[in-house]
Amino acid sequence: MTNQAVSDAVVESMNRINQAWLAGRIDDMEPMIHPDVTMVIPGFVGRVQGRDQFLKGFREFYQSATIHEFSETDTAVDVMGDTAVITFLFAMVYERNGGRYRATGRDFWVFHREGAEWVAVWRTMFDLGETDA
Repeated sequence: MTNQAVSDAVVESMNRINQAWLAGRIDDMEPMIHPDVTMVIPGFVGRVQGRDQFLKGFREFYQSATIHEFSETDTAVDVMGDTAVITFLFAMVYERNGGRYRATGRDFWVFHREGAEWVAVWRTMFDLGETDA
């Protein structure tokens, strides 16, 4: 497999995760998330460990917010053997508790190749910003 093909496979895994949670199909993410995944809370103020807790965060956000827009730009992928890092800038407009907000930042994910699949093992976000939309 070429380097570009490997990078494309990582991007495809990331796209499937984003498409699933944006559509509210949180359970569809399960096979793409390692059972021992770690989510480091932005600012490194805490950690969420394990797939169930990781997916719970997505589920709670989706159930409490209406997502009006979501976009990704500036995607970068680095692959080293069976490990890959993917980052991208995101912008999202959502509504929650009567307010409408625009959130931006950089999402940072680490994937590990398990057989033919790339599985998420670690995530955090940087440069978060939120304003009224």
